[in-house]
This record gives sequence, C-alpha cells and structure tokens, in this order.
Amino acid sequence: MTQPPQPPNEPPQGGFGKPQEPPAGGFGAPTEPPPGGFGAPTPPPEQPGYGYPQTPPGQPGQPQYGYPQQGQYPQQPPTQPMGQPQYGYPQQGQPQYGYPQQPGQPYNQPGPGGPGAPGGPGAPGGKKVSTQAQIIIAAVVAVVLIVGGGVYFASGGDDKDDQAKTSDTKGGDKDGGNEKSLGGGTEKPPGNNKSKVAFQLPQPKVGDITDVSGSWLTDKAYVKTGVNQIVGYEADTGKQLWTIPLPGQVCAASRHTTEDNKTAVVFAASKPTAKEKYVSCTEVGAIDLDKGALLWTESVTGGNSGDDKAAFREVTLSGKTVAVGGTDGGAAFDLTTGDNLWKPDVNAEGCYDMGYGGGPALVAARKCGSYDDPTVTIETVKPTDGTPISKFKMPAGVEYVSVVSTKPLVVAADVGDTAGDGSGISDFFSIDEKTGKLRAKIPVDADKYAGRCGSTEVEQCSKLAVGNDRIYVPTEEHEGTGDEYGQTNEIVSFDLATGKATSDRADAGERYAMYPLRMDGSNIIAYKWPPYDKGGQIVSIDGGTFKETVLMENPSEESVREAETSFSLDGAEIRFGGGRMYTSETLISEPSEYSKDRKEYLVVAFTTN
Repeated sequence: MTQPPQPPNEPPQGGFGKPQEPPAGGFGAPTEPPPGGFGAPTPPPEQPGYGYPQTPPGQPGQPQYGYPQQGQYPQQPPTQPMGQPQYGYPQQGQPQYGYPQQPGQPYNQPGPGGPGAPGGPGAPGGKKVSTQAQIIIAAVVAVVLIVGGGVYFASGGDDKDDQAKTSDTKGGDKDGGNEKSLGGGTEKPPGNNKSKVAFQLPQPKVGDITDVSGSWLTDKAYVKTGVNQIVGYEADTGKQLWTIPLPGQVCAASRHTTEDNKTAVVFAASKPTAKEKYVSCTEVGAIDLDKGALLWTESVTGGNSGDDKAAFREVTLSGKTVAVGGTDGGAAFDLTTGDNLWKPDVNAEGCYDMGYGGGPALVAARKCGSYDDPTVTIETVKPTDGTPISKFKMPAGVEYVSVVSTKPLVVAADVGDTAGDGSGISDFFSIDEKTGKLRAKIPVDADKYAGRCGSTEVEQCSKLAVGNDRIYVPTEEHEGTGDEYGQTNEIVSFDLATGKATSDRADAGERYAMYPLRMDGSNIIAYKWPPYDKGGQIVSIDGGTFKETVLMENPSEESVREAETSFSLDGAEIRFGGGRMYTSETLISEPSEYSKDRKEYLVVAFTTN
C-alpha cells in the first residue's frame, strides 16, 4: 500500500530518521529568563550540582533514536538491526549498572548505556572521589547552601533498611512552608514489601519490527498488546483470561482508561504481506478490558488523506471521547457508540491537529503553515465537538510539542533544537488551561535533567510526573559520594505557578537511579533501577515531606535481575498498582545473531501479594 498523502509542503512521514527541527528564533519567542531559571538564586563561581536549574545550552538537537512513527505499521526499516542490544543493556563482558569499577577507570568512559549514552541506565564508569576532593566538595556545598538559600542539592544518600523505609530528607517549597504530608494516595506498603516473580512472558517470534505498545491494569487482569491481538492475563499468575484478535497490528494505544475499564487503540486494517509490507493504521477501536471485547471499529476520510482513509499514529481518551491524530489530521469518536464527533480537516492555512493529550481534559496540538515556517498552537478543546476553549501559541523554533499533563496544563518542547540529547525537552511550559495564558516557562538543562518525550508524538512522555501544581523531574545520573563505586540521581521539582525550582529532593541512594512513573493522589510513584547486585524498587514519595516509602523490592537473584534489567527504560512501559509491577516492551523484532541465545521477554511481572 502506498504512503498516505502528506500535508502541504511537509516531507513524507518517517520512522527512523525523523526530519530535523527548524532553527530557533522568529516571531513570538518569549524572553529567556536569566541563567538559573525563574527566580533562582545567583550561583557561586563553582559549577552548580545536580538538581539546580540551568539555562539550556545552545547545542544542536538530535532526533530521538529507536522508534518508528505510528501512522503506519511499520514505517520503514531501521538504520541498524533491531536485534542488536538496546541502549542501557549491558554488553557481554561489561558490568551492569552499579557494578564497581577499577579505581583507575575514568569517569564518562564510553560504553553501553553508560554516562553520555542516549539510552536508559546502563553500566556506569565511576572513579571514586578522593578524600581531598570530598573535602573540596563539602566546602563548595557549604558555600552554595549559604549563598543559594538551600536550593542547591548535593548528591548522596543511602538506603539501608530493607523494609518499608523512609528518608529523612525534607521536601516542599520552604517559601510556602510545604513540609507537611498532603494526604497521600491509595498505594500503601504491604506487610512484606519483598516481591516475587509473578510471571514472565517470552517475546513472540516475529519477522519484522512489530509495535506492541499498550498495557493496562484492572483489579483482576493485566492486559497487553501482542501480535495482531490484545490479551488479558490473570494479574498474579499470567494465565490467559481472554484474547481479542485483530485484523492487523496495533499501532497506538491510549494510556488512559475509564472508571469502568474501557480504553481505545489504533490498528492496521490488515496484516502486512510480501506485496503490501507497510499497512496504514486507519482503524480506531474501543476495548472493554473487563470483558475482553472489541466494542466497535471505525475509520474516517478527510484532511490530508483526501478520499482515502485517514491514517493515525496516536490515540488518547478524555471522558467519553476517543481522539486520534497524525499527519492526516485529527478526529474523534464517542467511546460508547463509536459515533464520529469530528473528522480530519485541513484549512487554507494548512492547519491540522497533529495529536491530542487526554485524561482530565482534552488538549490539541495544532500545526499551521509550511514545513520551513510552521507555527504550533496548544488548544484546550471541548471533548464533544473539538471547539477551542483556550489557545496558547508556542514560540518560534518549535515544530513539535508533547503534552505532559492536561490539568494542570503542562507541555514540553525542544525550542530551536537546543536540548541536544534527543530527549525532546529544552523547556516546560505551564499554561492556564482556561485562559491560554502562560503561567511559567521552565528551562531544563538537558545535561542535568533526564525526562523524555517523543520527538514528534504529542502524548509520549516518560520519567515525568505532574501533581501538587509541580512537575517532578529526575536528574541525570552522576557519580555518587558513598564508599561504593557507582551512579545515582535524584528527583526534584519545579513550581508550575512561578517556574522556580523548589526545595523538593528525593535521593535514589547509592548505585540506584530513580524515575517518576505517575502520581498517586499527592504522592509520586517512582521506580528505582537497580545496581548489579540488587533488585529494583517501587517507592512512594510523599508530595509534602518528600519522604520515601518502599512499596516493593524485587529479588536480587542473578537470573531475575537479568530479566528485570533486560528492558530499556526509554522504550519500556512500566505499570504499577496494588502491589504488582509489570514491565513490557513496546517494540519487538526478529532476534539477531547476538541475541538469539539470550532470553528476551515481552513482559516481566512482580507481586507482593
């Protein structure tokens, strides 16, 4: 099948090797804040440490590696065999994350998934800080704490208690006196937080790159996309409960569900063949996750597709509205009936909806103009008909945006390709969803912070959480300060009203790396990537005090650790709820010579139940 028609003056939609972003500048660019972020104290001459807000460096951007676009299945062959090890996966003969290094080994030595690699956590370098250096660092910290009013965060911290433990680190914005618990959420520590393996599902055999994005939790089931199907598994055993066969492969899946466990997917109308290897993703469907049923399937024409079916690469859900988007434009359907609410439409200015962010509100990312001179607008819309409620025009130099949260409204962008690390984030924009006015622009130095958003996808951010009118962001991994060699990081936050860094800090602990998964009421649920000799952890961080409570600690046996860390955090879906954790792949491919003798998993699940 041929490629779907493209919007005026835009190049063909690509998978690997997305088009480069246009240069920064032009109309509407907001005035940059002084170095150090909004209202940040002036730092001393020494280089600030991790967790301190910086002005983004003017480095050239790079497209995100490793993910094909979702408008077709698949878009085009990768630039290298998918069977090669992912970033963040330890090479043979190389130590895993947190493994002690030789004292003479230089920090930032290139290696698989190590410092500077574009993938997830991997084997760090790690030269131990000398006694003299530690004394100098301590002196710098003391000076900065005096000058900076306590905003600077030194790295460090140890986790020694194996049971439900907490950190003594205080959290909250000191100016606001937010050092009391905010009430928390529903996730509570079990009587024994030591988990066991619930089940492991091997990767199905495929002959080409296959999109298996999509995973959901209900009270009884874990539901996962497979090959031309969606399967429900019993939550603690992995026994198949039901299967929904599909005519083609799933291309996109909503991360949101309704209270009665319904969600939406986009899939291909047929399976690829030797004659038609690339099949457009034109079908939209609603799924009942309790019954294991496909409720309806619909498709539409219009927009850049003309009289052909429109292809979509994204799908989201807000209330009872299923919204889909792509280069053909945006459309929406009623979740209950499948009735079409609006179709793709491209006006005389070349405007179309690239995609939507869902959840408590529905937000459209709308692009107008030519490829060389685009403008992007963020619009909060009525879910019933798509009518705009408010609009915010993104600054010049922005071609794609990612919706991190719809209420409060937070979007991420790589303005002028200044992030330089493929993360898709140079700045966060906090926007009033009712008026469309900018509340705060938050620059985030890509060398310091580790959140990640899709290069072109509107709702594909990870390692970030929004709640308590703050955005919670992990720092990049850096050398620890303890007696053991290895890397660590922290989770810090920015105030969405002011754009200022707060005094929130949660330490991962020596040789762990910690990343937000989602909010649980006012608490942050985070995953700790493990060192070479321990299992990973799920922790709950109190949104007021920033004390950490371990909800789950996974087994440390070598075979279990290898299974848990066989996934790249930049390409995996992690779901946690009710004492169960599931990590699954989003893309699979034919095994290579390197990986054919290694166990590869579609899902690895742990439980404390």
